[in-house]
Amino acid sequence: MSGTSEGPTPAADLDRSAVTESDIDSTESGLLVNRPPAYRSVFAVAPLAMAVVDGEGRVVDANDALGTLLGVRSADLVGRAASDLLDLVSDPRTWHAYREVLRGRQAKLRCTRRLKQPDGRSLWAQVTVSPLDPDTPGVLLSVADVSAHRDLQARLRHLQMHDPVTRLPNRTLFFERVSAALEAEAYEQSGTGRIGLCYLDLDGFKAVNDTLGHRVGDLLLAAVAERLNECAEQAGRNRPSVPLVARLGGDEFALLVEDSTGTEQLADLAESVLKALQAPFDLAGHRLNVSASIGVVERHAAGTTATGLMQAADTTLYWAKVDGKDRWTLFDPERNAHLMTRQALASTLRPAIERGEFRLDYQPLVGMSDGRLRGVEALVRWDHPRFGLLSPNRFVALAEEDGSIVPLGRWVLATACRQARRWQLDNPDDPPLFVSVNVAVRQVWDSDLVADVAEILAETGLAPHLLQLELTESAVMGSAGRPLQALQALSDMGVGIAIDDFGTGYSNLAYLSRLPVSVLKLDGSFVRGFQYEGAGSPPNPADQVVVEAMIDLAHRLGLTVTAECVETSAQATRLRSIGCDTGQGWLYSRPVSPDRISELRGTETYAVGNP
Repeated sequence: MSGTSEGPTPAADLDRSAVTESDIDSTESGLLVNRPPAYRSVFAVAPLAMAVVDGEGRVVDANDALGTLLGVRSADLVGRAASDLLDLVSDPRTWHAYREVLRGRQAKLRCTRRLKQPDGRSLWAQVTVSPLDPDTPGVLLSVADVSAHRDLQARLRHLQMHDPVTRLPNRTLFFERVSAALEAEAYEQSGTGRIGLCYLDLDGFKAVNDTLGHRVGDLLLAAVAERLNECAEQAGRNRPSVPLVARLGGDEFALLVEDSTGTEQLADLAESVLKALQAPFDLAGHRLNVSASIGVVERHAAGTTATGLMQAADTTLYWAKVDGKDRWTLFDPERNAHLMTRQALASTLRPAIERGEFRLDYQPLVGMSDGRLRGVEALVRWDHPRFGLLSPNRFVALAEEDGSIVPLGRWVLATACRQARRWQLDNPDDPPLFVSVNVAVRQVWDSDLVADVAEILAETGLAPHLLQLELTESAVMGSAGRPLQALQALSDMGVGIAIDDFGTGYSNLAYLSRLPVSVLKLDGSFVRGFQYEGAGSPPNPADQVVVEAMIDLAHRLGLTVTAECVETSAQATRLRSIGCDTGQGWLYSRPVSPDRISELRGTETYAVGNP
């Protein structure tokens, strides 16, 4: 009879209760033959396999049930080492615990062993070793055949760990395998020390379920699983292991490559999967064509966690979907870092407003005719504690998405109006500067912008005509209902309304005349066309014709025009010659602090292009 260990005995099975020295004496091993006849009769006919073992570990007596279990006569077991019969030696932990019970230092041992019988069959046995009564040295050993129980457990575990539709490993088993592959002992002694994952999702699978029903959908999933298994088997040829294919849920599948050799191996696997899925599926009288999007991740196993690997794969799968589907995309750390930064910003926007992490810079708006400072545009900056000073294009779109643009916009409006009033009070003899503030359409829909503006003007004491609100062309031109009513109410209040980035959308010029707009801000793309590309090279004449026509149209409608992105004196000269009213750009000044604007008040050097 021989046995093999199933591994370290669980800690719960090793009862470490101590047996006192008084419970052990040096008398000879007691034999059951000296026991009363009734006791021996019970021992002999008991269905549980048992044996008495002396202090040296030798079998003193064994019942017939034990002989039957081990495939030998019970009498032949007497005198043999119990540890050899039941394989208690191969596992160091079990062997140590067994000797502790024999010596009376541990009250009990329970472990499970796989035993091989003389005819080649094997069984799983639960072995229990416990001391005899205090007057008798040695231990009582009992053995129970638990093969049926373990087989049932194995079947239940298989059902628990496999998907019933595709018969592939499910998410639970997949994560077990990933976690095991990422343990240090799994890759330090052998293998490449790398791991790879193809995470795929079927494109348009929901439409199959919705139109043909879940039965056909399940058939399709099973057929896809077969093709994935074929791809895995092909990829595993001439390699140490075959990639594990698993269904993670819905129409999501994964192929795990342990000991990967690099991104090329994963790319080849992803390509083979896409090619395998291109052939039509004939299922239940239907011919179906499907494709998949695949996220591919390949990296060193060291320092990688199962959660981190799956997050990277999920992100990359999303990129594959966004990039057009029916493709595989490799994980890009830089792209992921940008995404993580975006998420980090989005999650901290609202608290940042409450903590006062934002500030305003101001860019001059200069009269083209005389070069004087007429007003300023307020531009918000986020002084982020981690990422540094962030410009509006890094966070305004995020603020519009989650609605935090409303409290942020209210803060910008109040701060800009307060600053404009301070400039006015500090320079009572100079013409007051107006301040222009950008407004998002969501501020109109999700808040009472008219009431907010009226309240802020009243609190700061700023005259309404010294406030200008800028909205994008697409927002203003599409205004109807509440947005249009709000713009009209603000205009009636005396607040200026400007269309920002004019010329980039699809303007209904007839509609423009009915909007409460006072200023058009020409998009910088038109102004850039005024630049001289080389010495003596004239600007783009088409741009000049378009800009001249827009300025003429604006003036006929009673509107003033501001040109954005004025960077050279030549641009300023040509804009002035065709009647542009106001200029804004680096020729005059970059966005600067409020103190710098105070220093610039009263200067007339802008006319010649002093930055």
